[in-house]
Amino acid sequence: MKRDSRLSNVLHALLHMAEHEKRCGGPMTSDQLAICLSTNPVVVRRTMAGLREQGLVVSEKGHGGGWRLARALSDVTLGQVHEALGEPGLVPEVLPVEAEGCLIEAAVNDALSDAYAAARALILARLTSLTLADLAEDFSRRLADHPKRDLLHAHPGKPDAP
Repeated sequence: MKRDSRLSNVLHALLHMAEHEKRCGGPMTSDQLAICLSTNPVVVRRTMAGLREQGLVVSEKGHGGGWRLARALSDVTLGQVHEALGEPGLVPEVLPVEAEGCLIEAAVNDALSDAYAAARALILARLTSLTLADLAEDFSRRLADHPKRDLLHAHPGKPDAP
């Protein structure tokens, strides 16, 4: 099963945006976010546009423009971000049928469907109970405990980027 990493990537980007705003007082460009996420700025713009439609981020055009959070970190749950992304599959909704008519596969899929439905409910409840402020607090604790306190983000082979 292929893992959908959109939720973790967007949460990553949103926390970078919050930290950048705190440190620099301004928005982050799609180019800056693309470096943080090791992706293309076009992918960032497309993803952020969807979050903007849901009122989670705002964009500012022109020199000094970019993306910024539209709400306080404490006002955004991970569940809201998940929903804004179109609820990417954390656990499969429907299991594929590989061997049409196989009674063993049918029994396995029925058992897994129930387990996956329960897992989805637990995951969604947990996502709804966590806010971006909770993640930012954890980041701040980790940063304070880190020997390189100025380290915000590092990619192997790339310089640390604020």
